[in-house]
Amino acid sequence: MEKFDVTIIGGGPGGYVAAIRCAQLGMKTALIEKYPTLGGTCLNVGCIPSKAMLDSSEHFYNAVHHFEEHGIDVKAPKVNIKQMVERKRGVVKMTCDGINFLMKKNNIKVYTGTGSFVNKTTVQIKSTDGKTEQIEAAKIIIATGSKPSTLPGIEIDKKRVITSTEALELQEVPKHMIIVGGGVIGLELGSVYARLGSKVTVVEFMDRIIAGMDGALSKELQRILKKNLSFEFLFKHKVTGVKAGAKEVTLTALNAKDEKIEIKGDYCLMSVGRKPYTEGLALENAGVKVDNRGRIETDNHLKTNVDNIYAIGDVVKGAMLAHKAEEEGTFVAEQLAGQKPHINYNLIPGVVYTWPEVAAVGYTEEQLKEQGKKYKVGNFPFKASGRARASMDTDGFVKVLADEATDEILGVHMIGPRTADMIAEAVVAMEYRASAEDISRMSHAHPTFTESFKEACLDATAKRAIHI
Repeated sequence: MEKFDVTIIGGGPGGYVAAIRCAQLGMKTALIEKYPTLGGTCLNVGCIPSKAMLDSSEHFYNAVHHFEEHGIDVKAPKVNIKQMVERKRGVVKMTCDGINFLMKKNNIKVYTGTGSFVNKTTVQIKSTDGKTEQIEAAKIIIATGSKPSTLPGIEIDKKRVITSTEALELQEVPKHMIIVGGGVIGLELGSVYARLGSKVTVVEFMDRIIAGMDGALSKELQRILKKNLSFEFLFKHKVTGVKAGAKEVTLTALNAKDEKIEIKGDYCLMSVGRKPYTEGLALENAGVKVDNRGRIETDNHLKTNVDNIYAIGDVVKGAMLAHKAEEEGTFVAEQLAGQKPHINYNLIPGVVYTWPEVAAVGYTEEQLKEQGKKYKVGNFPFKASGRARASMDTDGFVKVLADEATDEILGVHMIGPRTADMIAEAVVAMEYRASAEDISRMSHAHPTFTESFKEACLDATAKRAIHI
């Protein structure tokens, strides 16, 4: 039986980053992944392929709606969905191949198969051909991620009632896509197909989309999606059933008045979140505990109740984000090496890759009100940005929340062009506990989208934004 200093179960962003960092720190490291490619949900059927499809669909949308105004005359473009999907597959392959290279570069032993605990230091690996082998490790990190959730009584047949995985492989543009859930995944994939010509109906139990983000972002994104892409939103609707036929799907729901309604479409995308994936791990053999939501219980150091076993990423509490999992993978690896790393969970940014993009970090205005915290608000609209006007991306704004007494930035909420990249400046500022005035006194290149963050900070400091 081969012995390792560390074994990681799960080859997604949390797992492979933990493996690389452990190897960098001199540990003999093994990584176990049940699927033939590394990268987990994010690289294979999540973050990376969805962004590839979002970019392709955005190119098509711009060709139809904006090229003429830019002085570009082309024949009416047509959608080649099969080529879009094929390009997406190429992006995924290139990215996953890159992870394989990193495993070899860092001398990490990769096992392909399903890992399960024999005891707290021994893991059994069962390959797809049924063969088994066992390895031993002083420390074990569980990084098995999550899988799509559904609603009670609704069967996902992967043909007409689908998850994000199948939505990324469709070989036709739906005439009408019904999306259950107004969160990040549903809005991103809905945007892909709405840009290509699909009617999109979002059925949401809550009273707004992206409910975990600042209310101003929810309101603005809803307005823009309705205006630019003809999204339809049905709020306060409880889905009671989805029936799939050969070429059609029928969704039934109760509206806010408790009236039964029916919606027909050709596909129904179930996008109601994700749940921790621990099936087949045989956690009981190691004595690892899970909570009532199926998440592995950990302490503040991400250690489970078993002293040599840790857990990271979607399988533990917190936001189900690839970059959160990566930070946790590094965090655990460095602890094992005797270092003292830290993670500030309040400063892990969240992004929605619609267009315009939505990005946020820190506290929302609703949270500050709930805490009774006294704060100031600064706003700056992209319609007042010269760079945004030049690129015809004038929807949205930057909103900055700062402490009323100290001016420390407490939250930054953006909706607009390239805010997924812009939010990094806010994270850096808040990690160093910058004030709104600090940002307002830093030179920002002109013309750039990031000037809007400076202007919002000026507005928060003393209502002295220059360009509004």
